[in-house]
Amino acid sequence: MQLAALSAVLFLLASGASAQDNQGFGQKLGAPEVAPPPAANTSMSVLLSQGYEIKAAVPNGNKFVVFMQKDQSAYACEMQSLTASRCGTLN
Repeated sequence: MQLAALSAVLFLLASGASAQDNQGFGQKLGAPEVAPPPAANTSMSVLLSQGYEIKAAVPNGNKFVVFMQKDQSAYACEMQSLTASRCGTLN
């Protein structure tokens, strides 16, 4: 079970690294402004409303850890109940 969580995290990190194509030289000319990422600690509902997608969910005891990603930003969310979650940034 821990292997699945580790592989999900590695998958998210690898996909984020491959999405970076500007070699650190800043934003490309003519590219639209990128909105700043949400706060480091937020909830799943806020992330979903901002366009983040659920990439994986892993059981952790009686809770679930949900991995969410949008562009180059990723979050791990702990589902405490159906209506309560807390999320933290991975990168």
